[in-house]
Amino acid sequence: MLDILTQLGAGFLACFTPVHMAVLVLGILIGLLVGVLPGLTLVMGVVLFLPFTYQMDITSAIILLTAMYVSGTYGGAFTSILFRIPGEPIHVPLLWDGYAMAQKGQPAKALGWTLVAALVGGLISGIIMVFMTQPVASFALRFSSPEYFAIVLFGLASVIALGGSSLSNALVSLGLGLLVASVGSDATYGAYRFTFDLPILADGIEFLVVMVGAYGVGEVLSRLETGFTTKTIDTRSGAKTQLPSLREMLGFKMLFLRSSVLGNIVGIVPGAGATIASFVCYGVESQLDRGKKRLGKGVPEGIVAPQAAATASVGGALVPLLALGIPGSGATAVIMGAFMLHGVQPGPQVLLTSADMVYTIFASLFLGVVLMCVLGYFAIRPLVKVLDLPEAVVSAFVMVFCFVGALSIRSNITDLWLMIAFGFVGYAFERLRFPIAPMVLGVILGPLAEEAFMNSMISFGNDWTVFFTRPISGTIMAVIVLILVLPFMGRIWRRPGPGAGREDAGLRP
Repeated sequence: MLDILTQLGAGFLACFTPVHMAVLVLGILIGLLVGVLPGLTLVMGVVLFLPFTYQMDITSAIILLTAMYVSGTYGGAFTSILFRIPGEPIHVPLLWDGYAMAQKGQPAKALGWTLVAALVGGLISGIIMVFMTQPVASFALRFSSPEYFAIVLFGLASVIALGGSSLSNALVSLGLGLLVASVGSDATYGAYRFTFDLPILADGIEFLVVMVGAYGVGEVLSRLETGFTTKTIDTRSGAKTQLPSLREMLGFKMLFLRSSVLGNIVGIVPGAGATIASFVCYGVESQLDRGKKRLGKGVPEGIVAPQAAATASVGGALVPLLALGIPGSGATAVIMGAFMLHGVQPGPQVLLTSADMVYTIFASLFLGVVLMCVLGYFAIRPLVKVLDLPEAVVSAFVMVFCFVGALSIRSNITDLWLMIAFGFVGYAFERLRFPIAPMVLGVILGPLAEEAFMNSMISFGNDWTVFFTRPISGTIMAVIVLILVLPFMGRIWRRPGPGAGREDAGLRP
């Protein structure tokens, strides 16, 4: 423990350098803006700024994107509480009580509870992250290629299970992502696949092009279809934040702890993220409040639970990313892309070879949470005024960022066409209700899964049973089977029996 605290202290000192502090503040501000603007989702915001990190050093790049990630979980609270417009699904549970409290004439109090919940949730999550990542990574160092393949497959399977209401749609999305990941040169034998004699495809399709196209261009096309029609928002009244008293906060100490820990646990599950953490913790409080039936009527519990969980999920999602090399959410999938752009593969070896970088990232999360709350407290009025910008103008800036991002890696016009193509794919997915996250994770994790699988086959004489006979990989594979089978079993259990329809019909008057 002393060694961890020493390295964390060195990380704090590294964060206070002018470059890292400037990047941290910039990331917090951008994340707050992204959270405030309806339609500009957290993942899309992180994706749009990923290309600009290419010229940074790896530590500054990850600090910027992590700061955007954590502040994005808080920025959308302003519009949810004041205007009943959630910036993204993370903040839907928040508005049920936040907007209700604002309608009672207490918007400043609702914003104050949100700020405290984000602060406490982020700090508790950071503490758990610091002390949990090292043991998880140490355990992962015992992994060989079969275990690594199993853990990558676990990440893919989790995204499928949590990719949406339709498991078949999630499977199609993942399959397309894996197909895109296979374009280019085979990492093991060097053979070209699906290149169609195009030189630009010989090096494969950059995952950055896929992400920017599917999230950025796809979202703009969806909004273009609706004619950029958004609800008119009167921001002239402005807003302010009123912090609760110390006695009020102490009265909810168990609520803060419960929501923060549960949000962190949900964040650790690959594919879950802040949205699920927010809904889960609000649901838990609903069960505890079943007798009183106060939730949904503007009570602090309905604000604290989802916000603390959403912010706490950030630290949780970083644990599998840094310890195992598996992204825990859509945003950490983009952050993993930043690692790979700089030639770094996140995982257990990073804590051995680049411990100073990892603990600087840890320290930046603590500082980022505090700065997020300070800036959110004082800058709420100018942040809300951003909503006066016409949606078409915001979309135009999004498109500019998309084109700059597509050209930033290889400076090739073909990447622009590929980006536009994946923009139409993202638009089609949105219209047909296919989740985009499995496709993006397939593009990122597909090559890792293939490499681990081929190494296992070479090392163990093409014996595919090795994934099931080794204790660790066999356990992980069993969990994967459960993840994939449980949705089907749930549908079978919910399906009415042969005579149910007739009985129900006979009961109808």
